[in-house]
Amino acid sequence: MNIVPTNVLYNSYLLRQNLILLNQTFPFLNIQVAGKSVLGNNIYVVKLGNGPNKVFYSASIHAQEWITSVLLMKFIENYCDAYVSNSSLYGYSIRELFNISSIYVMPMVNPDGVDLVNGNINKNSVFYKNAVNISNNFPQIPFPSGWKANINGVDLNLQFPAGWEQAREIKYSQGFNKPAPRDFVGFGPLTEPEALSIYNFTLMHDFRLVIAYHTQGQEIYWQFQNFNPPNSFEIGQKFADASGYKLADTPFNSSFAGYKDWFIQNYNRPGFTIEAGIGENPLPISQFEEIYNDNIGILILGAIS
Repeated sequence: MNIVPTNVLYNSYLLRQNLILLNQTFPFLNIQVAGKSVLGNNIYVVKLGNGPNKVFYSASIHAQEWITSVLLMKFIENYCDAYVSNSSLYGYSIRELFNISSIYVMPMVNPDGVDLVNGNINKNSVFYKNAVNISNNFPQIPFPSGWKANINGVDLNLQFPAGWEQAREIKYSQGFNKPAPRDFVGFGPLTEPEALSIYNFTLMHDFRLVIAYHTQGQEIYWQFQNFNPPNSFEIGQKFADASGYKLADTPFNSSFAGYKDWFIQNYNRPGFTIEAGIGENPLPISQFEEIYNDNIGILILGAIS
C-alpha cells in the first residue's frame, strides 16, 4: 500500500488524511496531538515503538521546508510496513527496533506556514491578507515561496530560550525587527503556540536524542556554543557517514534560539539539525527520493545510537 504521496505539494490537510489512513491500516500506530497552531490546526506526534530508548524527530518548523514533512511521513509508513511484514530498514529489524526504542515524530511543526507556501489557505481570508501585508514590507523575499515563519510572521526556530536575546540582536540588525516572512524572533521567547507545543512536548518526555529536519545544504549541525554533549560528535559522524552529508559548525548568525540549541543547553544531550537536500528552498518534490535515501540511515541510527 502507498499512503503518503511523494509527488505533490504537501499540506496540513494531506497530513491529517494520511494519518487517518495510516492509523486505520496500522492500528498499533500511536497518534497524539501536542498542541494547535495559530489557525487551530493540530500539531501531531506519531509514536513508533514501545522501547525504553526515547528519541524525537521533528520537521517543517520552517514553512518552505515542507518536503521534510513528506520525509518523516514516508518514514512512518515504511516503518509500519516493515513491522507488519517482519522486515528491515537500513539493515535493522523493525520488530526488534520496536522493542528497543520509542521514536516520537512531529512531522509538521508549522502547519499554517506550510499551508500558506503551498496554496492551502483561502486568499480571501484575513490571515492570508495579513501575510501578504507582512510580505510587502520585505519585497526582497518572494511570496509565498520565501516564507519560513508561522502565519503570524514569527520564525519558530528563533523562539527558544537559548541565546534568544542574541538572536534578536543579530536579526534586528539585519532589519528583521517586526513580523516577517523569515528571521523575526518574535516579541519574546515561546510567544507562538507552535513553538510552545514542541517545547512543552519535549519537557514532558525524557528524550535521549533529538533531530530537527530542515532544508537545504546537505549538512548536519551538532553543537550549541560550548556545549559538547556526550557522544554527540560520534553520533553526528555516524549520521554523516550514513547520509553523505557534512558534519558542520552552525554559522554564527544562525546559532542562537533554535530548538536543537535549547535542547542541547537544557539537557546536555545530543541534538542535531539536519539540512536535507540541496538547492534553493523550497526544494522541488522531485528531489524527494534522493533525500529519503540519504536520510533513512540517520532515521534508523538515531533510534539506536
